[in-house]
Amino acid sequence: MGMGLRRATLVVHIVSAGAWIGIDVLVGVLVVGGWFTADPQIQGLAYQALGTFVVGPMLVSGLVCLVSGILLGLGTRFGLIRYWWVAVKLAMNIVLCVLIVFALQPGMAEVAAHGRLLAASAESPIDVSQLFFPPAVSLAALTFATILGVFKPWGRIRQDSR
Repeated sequence: MGMGLRRATLVVHIVSAGAWIGIDVLVGVLVVGGWFTADPQIQGLAYQALGTFVVGPMLVSGLVCLVSGILLGLGTRFGLIRYWWVAVKLAMNIVLCVLIVFALQPGMAEVAAHGRLLAASAESPIDVSQLFFPPAVSLAALTFATILGVFKPWGRIRQDSR
């Protein structure tokens, strides 16, 4: 991979990871705002925004981060599974994207419905107490991935036999 393409891919990778982190922070703010505000209109709006707008941008940023990371792995000396820190970042990215699709996305229609009920000043039977865990887990994992990318610990997966 030439220097220009490598730098462009690295920029895309960093920006997509930053967007993903930003979306997770926004999710955390909306969840906490929904929990701690006394105004049912604000609660309803927070949950409607979560249920309607979060999954798409989060998944796109995660997939762009994954594809750009794979390109960087294939096009640089680090490889995809040559170094432990790269392999761990790759595995974490895949796991987080799978969690978005199979754990987060299926419940978002219910979260949006909960928000509509709250905004209409109606009681909602829907339990949203578990909503804090997705952004907390994702932020922790993405922070760890950032640390791995900066410090590059653990060395090679297989040492050369030379």
